[in-house]
Amino acid sequence: MIRFFIFLFLVTSLFGARVETFRWSNGETYLSFLEKNNLPLKTLYYNLDEDERQLSEEILTGVNFQITRDKDETIAQAFIPLNDELQIHIYKFNNEYFFETIPIISETKTEAFIIKIENSPYLDILRETGSKKLAKIFVSGFQNSLNFKRDLKKGDTLAMIYEQKYRLGKPFSMPTLKASMIEMNGKRNYIYLNNDERYYNQEGSQVQGFLLAKPVNNARISSTFTKRRFHPILKKYRAHLGVDFAAGRGSPIQAAGDGRVIFLGTTRGYGNLTKVQHSDGYITLYAHQNSFRKGIKKGSLVKKGQVIGYIGSTGLSTGPHLHFGLYKDGEAIDPLRVVQVATKKISAKEKNAFLKLKSNYDESINLHITNETKYIRISMPDNVCYFFNGGDCVQNKLNSNS
Repeated sequence: MIRFFIFLFLVTSLFGARVETFRWSNGETYLSFLEKNNLPLKTLYYNLDEDERQLSEEILTGVNFQITRDKDETIAQAFIPLNDELQIHIYKFNNEYFFETIPIISETKTEAFIIKIENSPYLDILRETGSKKLAKIFVSGFQNSLNFKRDLKKGDTLAMIYEQKYRLGKPFSMPTLKASMIEMNGKRNYIYLNNDERYYNQEGSQVQGFLLAKPVNNARISSTFTKRRFHPILKKYRAHLGVDFAAGRGSPIQAAGDGRVIFLGTTRGYGNLTKVQHSDGYITLYAHQNSFRKGIKKGSLVKKGQVIGYIGSTGLSTGPHLHFGLYKDGEAIDPLRVVQVATKKISAKEKNAFLKLKSNYDESINLHITNETKYIRISMPDNVCYFFNGGDCVQNKLNSNS
């Protein structure tokens, strides 16, 4: 009952407050955010459990977060996304601050548009939509198979069907390309997102070539990936944005693919940490290392299978293991699923399902081309939702009772 009244107070106070939106800056940490805003470090960081403290290091550069302030300009609430499903919620009640992780309320919409080429796919999509993300996901899908500079002509047709999440009425997270087409030399070239979450061309061949290697030989998986899970005993939302490989201290850690080291250093939660930038927008993360391999530093080029460090238990860790994270265009994805999907062969049954999916997308793209579907900019709605209860928007629920 007490939690209900706190919750009701938060919701009603929020909708009467001014909400400010900021972007998480490069190099900013959760602790520096607390210090900068004079928020209590002990309550909002040091008193948290290990999982919650480690989650605070998952805040991504460039993410939009919201703050409301009291009349004296101190922070009343803050909503900081961790991924596209979970966010940190800091709030003040009776002059005390509290920390929790709560689900993100978002709405997913399927959208599409057609463009006639004037300059290049990237520039034309950016001009039409204002979205670098949409331009990037289109170009990356074709970059290994088509030569836009050589074969593309002015007036050729480009089509995109994609899913976009909206949070607080604005685009949130990377859009998901569902199907795309570009006309070149009178031929239509297609890409489709199959049910196995991999991309294929019209011949049914995979179009992404980045494959993961297992980062630690003879290791046991001690924890798997989840973006959001409600712990039935702790009554808290949890997330584990990676896979933990348990192995003996000092076991070698291998790079999952060719790339460049973009971070090598020590953090509070992840201890000794290495991040490697790969092609096609992938980043891999290797945490809790005992030590780094001699000669590996920021800017080093590494090869798939090359030893880059050694298993340890630094940072917030209860035993020797590697926390292995994989990110695609800034979004955490399950490394095990990528390995599984990338290495399996499509069965005859799966091929039939793909051909049916392909036919449906082809029909949809043809319809959009006929109708000359334009990109539609979504306007900000009158009401936005910060919380939900039982699947319903709390704000609407309160309004309907008033």
